[in-house]
Amino acid sequence: MAVLLEARGVTKRFGGFRALNAVTVEVREGERFGLIGPNGSGKTTLINCISGALRNEDGAILFRGKDITTLAAHRRTRLGICRSFQIPRPFTSMTVLENLCIPLEYAAWEQVSRADAAGEAMEILRLIGLEAKARARPGDLTQIEMRKLELARAMAAKPKLLISDEAMAGLSSAEVDAILPILFALNERGITIIMIEHIMRAVMRFSQRIAVLDAGEKIAEGTPEEIVNNKRVEKAYLGE
Repeated sequence: MAVLLEARGVTKRFGGFRALNAVTVEVREGERFGLIGPNGSGKTTLINCISGALRNEDGAILFRGKDITTLAAHRRTRLGICRSFQIPRPFTSMTVLENLCIPLEYAAWEQVSRADAAGEAMEILRLIGLEAKARARPGDLTQIEMRKLELARAMAAKPKLLISDEAMAGLSSAEVDAILPILFALNERGITIIMIEHIMRAVMRFSQRIAVLDAGEKIAEGTPEEIVNNKRVEKAYLGE
C-alpha cells in the first residue's frame, strides 16, 4: 500500500518541555492504524500537529507526499485530513442533520451544494445509525449517540484520513462493541483511520499496525501481536 501520511522527526515543545521528540510514523493508504501510550505520552500532541491544530518546531508532516507542515488546519481538512474529538462539541442550537450540513457545505474537500447537503447528510446518518435522530437536537442524545454524531460530523468533511480521538472513552463494553463496526465500515469504504484509544481490546481488535508513544518518543511499532509481547511497552504501562 502507498504511504498516505508521514510524520518525519516531529518535535514539539511547550516552553522548556519537549512533548514530542523526533517522532516518525507512516500510515499507509487504507490502513487501520492504532496510536497508543500512557497518559501524557504525546498522542494528542502528535495528532494536533498532524491535523494542524499545533505547529511542530522540527520535523515535517507529509500527506500524499506533499509537505503540509505549514498549512493551516482548515486547509488540511480540505485535503482530506479530518478528526473527531474526545469531547463532542456540536452546534447545540442546530438539529443533528443540520450539524452535518455545515461541514458538507463548507469543510469537505469536495463541497456539496446546499440543495444536496441534506440528502448526503441523511446517507451518513444511516451509515452511522442515527437516521432516526436527524431532527433531534444534540442535547437530546445519549452519550453513545453523541459519539456517533461526532464521527458523523467528521465523515461529513469527506475524509481520506480520519483521526478518531478516543471515540469510545467512557463507554460501556456493549457501547464500545457498537462503535467498532462503524469504524470498520468506514474503513471498508476506503477511509484510512488512525485510532487513538485507551481501551486496549478495541485498539487490538481494530488495528492492523500500532505505534506506541511514551514520554514524547516512539518506543515501539508493529502488529497487535508484536505490541502485546513487547517488553518496553509493558514497562511503559506497568512500570518495572
